[in-house]
Amino acid sequence: MIKRRELFSSLAHFGKKQEANSVRPPYFFDQALFQTECIKCDEKCKSACEENIIKIKEDKTPIVDFTTGGCTYCDACARACEFGVLKTEYKANIQAKININITKCISWDKVMCFSCKDVCLDNAIDFFGLFRPEIDTKKCTSCGFCVGICPTNAIEVTIK
Repeated sequence: MIKRRELFSSLAHFGKKQEANSVRPPYFFDQALFQTECIKCDEKCKSACEENIIKIKEDKTPIVDFTTGGCTYCDACARACEFGVLKTEYKANIQAKININITKCISWDKVMCFSCKDVCLDNAIDFFGLFRPEIDTKKCTSCGFCVGICPTNAIEVTIK
């Protein structure tokens, strides 16, 4: 018999598409360098990413795709970057804002689901009562682990 959590996890990636936004990996200082330097590279940041969330757009610039996981801020992509676009000294949170769309969230419909909270490494998702999850923006590092695990695609990402 399949457990509720296993069912939600198996459905989480079904039918998901790449975010319309182009969220960049952490570790950059100058956005313009993506367009001038990444075209010289052979996708080393993508290969170095332990979570396999870095994807390369048609213009040869990297973005993060949270539908398959999140960023652990391990520095691997920055260490692999030979052209100075990503550097460990520019380490910062991903420049994205994570929100819960309460019209899509099944917890707001009184279904017990803690998928986003269970996976949050920063303990940034608080439930008020049992059915009202909210993201604590002071704790959230925009790692994205909650995005791909949500069974109803209620976690939304926007660029800051």
